[in-house]
Amino acid sequence: MTTSDLPDAAVVEISARRRRAFADLVSSLDAAQLAAPSLCAGWDVRTVAGHLVSALTTTIPSFLVQVLWARGNLDRAVDRAARREATRPVEELVAVLRERADSSVAPPGIGTRGPMTDAIVHTGDVVVPLGLPFDPDPADVRVALDFVVGTVPLAFTTRRRVAGLRFVADDAGFDAGQGAPVRGRAIDLLLAVCGRPAVLDRLTGDGVATLAGRLTRR
Repeated sequence: MTTSDLPDAAVVEISARRRRAFADLVSSLDAAQLAAPSLCAGWDVRTVAGHLVSALTTTIPSFLVQVLWARGNLDRAVDRAARREATRPVEELVAVLRERADSSVAPPGIGTRGPMTDAIVHTGDVVVPLGLPFDPDPADVRVALDFVVGTVPLAFTTRRRVAGLRFVADDAGFDAGQGAPVRGRAIDLLLAVCGRPAVLDRLTGDGVATLAGRLTRR
């Protein structure tokens, strides 16, 4: 069974919890931690916070304009928005995340599971390199795994990355895909499937080597 029939309102509730938790995390960091590299190439921790804020402050029409300014390059538009918001005082970033945590705005074609997954994955992007504990509710992460592994949204992963692999997270009752197994905590599976090789050593199974090759090959 999957969580594909979960109502959007329940998904938005997960997003709200994760955004507030991320706000609490950011507010607890010192200047050195905020300036530390994240798992997102080229982004420090503060810029990751700026990215999550930009998703809450940028309207879809204005973002489309930004994409045009970036000559159609979506990644460049996202990067510019994140860096722009990251120039705000940390207190403002935290305030926006808390005040707009309940937002249900979602990119067309992605739906509410996109922002929810974004909030979970980007929290991992911060805590893993900082060596901080990260134990989100496996039930929440299960929703993101069903979304990423089940529908393979291009903003998060690729069909080539997950092909021929079976992903198993016993803590979340998750088992999807066919092929060589990749087993671990739900959050570590999610981060790996979303392209974060830093957590590969937390996974087990005959499929880990295959997944590692797909994440590190250029």
